Amino acid sequence: MSITIVGLGPGDPRHLTREAWEVFSAGREVWLRTAHHPTVAHLPAHLSLHAFDDLYESAEDFAQVYQTIAERVLELGRRPEGVIYAVPGHPLVGEATVRQVLQKAREAGLSVHVVDGVSFVEVALTALGLDALEPGLQVCDGIEIAALHHPPLNPDLPALIGQVYSRRLASDLKLTLMNQYPDEHPVTLIIAAGTDAQRLVHLPLYELDHHEVDHLTTLYVPPLPPVSSFEGFQETIAHLRAPDGCPWDREQTHESLRSNLLEEAYEVAAAIDAGDMEGLREELGDLLLQIVLQTQIATEEGEFRMADVIAAIDRKLKRRHPHVWGGQKVNNSQEVLTRWEHLKKEERAGKGSLLDGVPQAIPALLQAHIYGKRAARVGFDWARPEEVARKVREEIAEVEAARTPEEVEAEVGDLLFAVANWARHLGVEPETALRKANARFAARFRALEERVRQRGLDMTRMDIAELDQLWEEIKAVEEQHRGEE
Repeated sequence: MSITIVGLGPGDPRHLTREAWEVFSAGREVWLRTAHHPTVAHLPAHLSLHAFDDLYESAEDFAQVYQTIAERVLELGRRPEGVIYAVPGHPLVGEATVRQVLQKAREAGLSVHVVDGVSFVEVALTALGLDALEPGLQVCDGIEIAALHHPPLNPDLPALIGQVYSRRLASDLKLTLMNQYPDEHPVTLIIAAGTDAQRLVHLPLYELDHHEVDHLTTLYVPPLPPVSSFEGFQETIAHLRAPDGCPWDREQTHESLRSNLLEEAYEVAAAIDAGDMEGLREELGDLLLQIVLQTQIATEEGEFRMADVIAAIDRKLKRRHPHVWGGQKVNNSQEVLTRWEHLKKEERAGKGSLLDGVPQAIPALLQAHIYGKRAARVGFDWARPEEVARKVREEIAEVEAARTPEEVEAEVGDLLFAVANWARHLGVEPETALRKANARFAARFRALEERVRQRGLDMTRMDIAELDQLWEEIKAVEEQHRGEE
C-alpha cells in the first residue's frame, strides 16, 4: 500500500524527469488529475491511463473536485499495488489535490513518494528572462486569487500567476487584480511556456479576458513603481526611526504625535467635505503616516506590532459580520445595524458603561451626538423630533433666566447638547452640519469684506444695518447661482 505522486512537467514531454520516466516504465496503470496535458500522449504505451476529468463536469466547485480526487487517490493507495498519481508540473507547485493527499495520507498512515517535476515557474522564468530570487518573485494560483476581492500580492514585487485556464477565470482574476493595480497596468500572458508553441502576449490588465487562454497559460504581473506596498511603506517609516534615520522622527513618542494624528484626521474630513478627491488621497496618506509611525514606536517599545493591529481589527470585523463570514442572513442594512449593536452589547457585557470608548478628544458637538446615540440604544431618548424641539425651547428659556456666568455657561452647554440631539432626530450629524455652516459663513464673510473694499468703504465705520444689507445681497447671489445650476 503506497502512493506515488509524479510531476508531468509544464507541457513539453522533454521536461519529464528521468525518475518520472522510470516510475512510469515500471508501473502498470496511472491515474491522472487531468488527461488534458501534452505529456500524457508520450507516456509509455503499456500503461493503463485513467483520469479524473469527469469530476470537473459534475462537481459544484473546485474545492469539491479536489476533495473528491484526494479521497479517490487515498482509496486507490490502500490497494496492495498502491497507486501512481500524475499531475501537471511539479506536485507541490499549485496542486491543491496533492496537498490534500499528503495530509490525508499522513492521517491514514500511508507512505507517499513524491517524484519531482519541472513546474510552470521554471519555463515561465525562462520565457520572461527573469531570475526568481533577484526581484523577489511571488508565485500564486490564479484560481485562488480569482475567488478573492483583493489580491494577496505585494505590488512592489513581480508576480507569476498560474492556472489561468479560461477566459471566465481570467475575467474574475482581472477584477481582483484591478483592486490593487491600475486598469492600464502592463501584464504578460505566457502561453504554452517551454513548448514549441510558446508565445508571450503583452497587454494592459483591463484586456486580460479579451484574449484566448488555456490550461497551459500563466500570467506575469510586473511590480508597480516603488514604493506602493504597505510593507514597503513600513520599511520607510522603520528607516526613519532607525539609528541612521531622521533625528526628529527618532525623538517622537505616542504623546508627542497625538496632536498630529488629530490634525490629519480633521484634514481628511475637510477633504471629504470639500469633495476634493485629490486632496483626500493626499490627506489619507498623511493619516496613514501617523498610524504607521505610532505602530512603529509601539513595535520598538515591545508594546505591539502592525500584525497585531491588523489581526485585531480583522477579527472584530468578521465577528461583527456573521452575515458575511457566518451562516446568518439579513434582509437589509437596518437589520445589519441592529445585529451590530447586539454583538457590541454582548462584547461589552459586564465591561462598564455604554458611553465607554467614546474618545474624549473629539469635538464636543460630535461627542454629544454619539452620547445621544448610545443612550438611545437602551431607550433613553425622546420618541419624536417635536419632543426634542420642546426641550430646545426649554433650554433657551433657562439660558435667558441664568444670572451668574457659571449658570449661563451650564445652560448654554445644556442647550447645545439638546440641539445635538434634535439634529440626530432629524437625521443630521451636527458636527458636519456645523462645519458646513462655518464654511458658508466664512465664504460669505470673505465676500462681504471684498464687496466693502470694492466700494471703497471702511467696515469698522459701517453700522449693522448697512453690513446686513450687503450680507443679504451676497446670499441672493448664492441663491441665483444655485438656481442656475
